[in-house]
Amino acid sequence: MTVVQKYGGSSVATTEKIARIAERVAKRAEKDKVVVVVSAMGDTTDELISMAKSLTKIPDERELDKLLATGEQVSSALMAMALHKLGVKAVSLTGGQAGVITESKAGKARIRKVESKRLKEELAKGNVVIVAGFQGITENSGWAEITTLGRGGSDTTAVALAAALNADACEIYTDVEGVYTADPRVEPAARKMKTISYEEMLELAGQGARVMHSRAVELGQIYGVDILVAHSLKDAPGTLITREDHEMNSQNAEMEIRNPVRGIAHDTDVTRITIVGVPDKPGVAAKLFKALSDAGISVDVIVQNVSVAGKTDLSFTVADEDLEKTKKIIAPIDKDIEAADVITDSVLAKVSVVGSGMKTSPGYASTMFAALAAEGINIYSITTSEIRITCLVERDKIKAAVRALHKAFELEKA
Repeated sequence: MTVVQKYGGSSVATTEKIARIAERVAKRAEKDKVVVVVSAMGDTTDELISMAKSLTKIPDERELDKLLATGEQVSSALMAMALHKLGVKAVSLTGGQAGVITESKAGKARIRKVESKRLKEELAKGNVVIVAGFQGITENSGWAEITTLGRGGSDTTAVALAAALNADACEIYTDVEGVYTADPRVEPAARKMKTISYEEMLELAGQGARVMHSRAVELGQIYGVDILVAHSLKDAPGTLITREDHEMNSQNAEMEIRNPVRGIAHDTDVTRITIVGVPDKPGVAAKLFKALSDAGISVDVIVQNVSVAGKTDLSFTVADEDLEKTKKIIAPIDKDIEAADVITDSVLAKVSVVGSGMKTSPGYASTMFAALAAEGINIYSITTSEIRITCLVERDKIKAAVRALHKAFELEKA
């Protein structure tokens, strides 16, 4: 049996924690072939970014990738050393050495393929293979470049390796016991789910639920990799992310009426940008958003106001960390289209209601809006998908919003 395990930054934050995880891995390696993907220790990535930004407000992307990739390389080498001490054969590999090949876009590169020959050779030798997550290398005719996969990229590494190896299990270990109906640090009544579908998890992850990286869930869905999310230091059942929600397949009549809403996600890493006085004509929005897309910047909650005298206001959100880069990209475009002004607003947050049952049942929008209104929470923008409703609200009221919605949809009930 081949198993891919991933341990997050909080699980390997100190050498003491790494030693404890090594004991757990060693026990698993007694019966299975094991590949371990590790994140950087604790807050290492944030510290490295802070050092870079102390030198320059917008660091060169190539050099930043090279810098950030060192964090996972440290933790992977230390994990291998901890296993050696326990008498377990182990080898640490960088993402590139493990065959993770990515596109050339720095900072948020997507994995193109995994060349698994080295991994299979090391496993055949009886080694536990420790892979530095969050990183890969480009494939081109010249020298390969180090790339990183964006926040949460170690999850993506683990699922990609599991798919390439046709692993029997992919296990994501973190500092929570699974996927909850809301962030339990915000809503104490949040309930851990036994299973959740890829579709629902993808929406939750994309809207701020940080227990899983959205790209990892997407890869799991594409390649049919079931993903277990569990606590790294507790032997407690986790949550299985799978193609279908097994609870929905039960013949038990009670399952027919289970809550169509599965979870509440929130995200405070949001800045709204409003371009005032945009010419209301074809091609303007395409020009703007293509430039952002080419730079690897994801946008969300796009709202265009009604045109007045041939002009309109266009608003959208980006991650806080992308604000300066976004402003730099749109500045020449704003000048070219003769926009009146650009306004940034960093006091908002997103809150989302997610559930596949919402596709066929009415009334969830009205319940959501009524619950927020009862708490005196104003809604600034609304976006939807088939299984999600997202509202922009004031950032200092986001916790109240999560609690109100969790209660309104009775998510504390099994």
